[in-house]
Amino acid sequence: MPQRTPQPGDLETIETASKDELQALQLERLKWSLKHAYDNVPHYRASFDAAGVHPDDLKTLADLARFPFTGKKDLRENYPFNMFAVPREQVVRVHASSGTTGKPTVVGYTQNDIDTWATVVARSIRAAGGRKGDIVHISYGYGLFTGGLGAHYGAEKLGCTVVPMSGGQTEKQVQLIQDFKPSVIMVTPSYMLNIIEEFQRQGLDAVDSSLKVGIFGAEPWTDAMRAEIEARAGIDAVDIYGLSEVMGPGVASECIESKDGPVIWEDHFYPEIINPETGEVLPDGSDGELVFTSLTKEALPIIRYRTRDLTRLLPATSRSMRRIGKITGRSDDMLIIRGVNVFPTQIEEIILKMPKLAPQYQLLVGRNGHLDTLGVTVELRPDVSLSSGDIEVLARELQHHIKTYVGVTTMIQIVPSGKIERSAVGKSKRVIDQRPKVVHEPPVGAI
Repeated sequence: MPQRTPQPGDLETIETASKDELQALQLERLKWSLKHAYDNVPHYRASFDAAGVHPDDLKTLADLARFPFTGKKDLRENYPFNMFAVPREQVVRVHASSGTTGKPTVVGYTQNDIDTWATVVARSIRAAGGRKGDIVHISYGYGLFTGGLGAHYGAEKLGCTVVPMSGGQTEKQVQLIQDFKPSVIMVTPSYMLNIIEEFQRQGLDAVDSSLKVGIFGAEPWTDAMRAEIEARAGIDAVDIYGLSEVMGPGVASECIESKDGPVIWEDHFYPEIINPETGEVLPDGSDGELVFTSLTKEALPIIRYRTRDLTRLLPATSRSMRRIGKITGRSDDMLIIRGVNVFPTQIEEIILKMPKLAPQYQLLVGRNGHLDTLGVTVELRPDVSLSSGDIEVLARELQHHIKTYVGVTTMIQIVPSGKIERSAVGKSKRVIDQRPKVVHEPPVGAI
């Protein structure tokens, strides 16, 4: 694979700082972040007081474990703007990720936050091998989803030429790659495979394209998929990690010279791994749930946010900061379908608003080629009898509502009452996930 390793002077000082220097900066910024949240967000004042802690109680980084967690539920209960720590007029942009029906998880950014976000994404692109003057083809979705605009501002910050293609229109994606000759593409790994197949459909070989680097995120992927993409496209494939509540893409990103897991930009985001059952902080290297505390965010400081991603913290290698291992699963029931967060309860809420449908449903998650699929089987109510034509109309209505409120396309099957298998206690199994499982893989270079 072509390599674009860092040259002297490429890196920011913090990327090569000593552990003591990094931890001193983290402690200083963590004290500020806790106080900023406590002084300006009623939710945090109430939760800290209920836990019997105050920002002044933080004397060491380890003291963070005394403070309460934040979850999606807290953001939903304070919808839309009550988690903001600055006046709404100072919020220059709002993004949102899918939440319960009609109630997305809302995040806000001051101008300083936007600049910080652009900085960490620019750092991520540079770590992946991107350089000033490169053309960057962005196929992440634009809009309320943080992927497209997050990548866009970071690429511009680095000094790149941005092609804001967004998702879809696969034929046009290939055309613009052929015509504009970008060296970097930012996209979900599953959609990259679709782009590669479109090259083949047009009688072209993606290996011969101008692309040198792919920066892939928004969904879990394995090193086996990395190897396939690299072989079929002739590029270096690197992993970028992020989530809206913490910032967006660019919370962590892999370095092209090592490809051994995303480096967490710890000068802005402080990570912990906890036991998902007890909340106990676990030592580095332990499997558990990833938790983040923001160190510099103004509009939406986030304190000990439970990402629900199961992984582990790994020691520093290419940079002075720790890495995260592959995401092996979730500690909640959230599904990630083509980069969209989907909770079974979202589907349930929509079903319950349709009087002809019973609250008995089943979600079948599969994979068609390289893309995830979601099927929904739901029962009619016992007293409802419909013709096949009426069932088709009802199925299209349910499909439309799920697409509108959740953001994913589904395959709907409506069946008579009692057709979905129940357990011994009368409950149906809500989710059947038939996708290949992600497991820990040995780091690059391991024996």
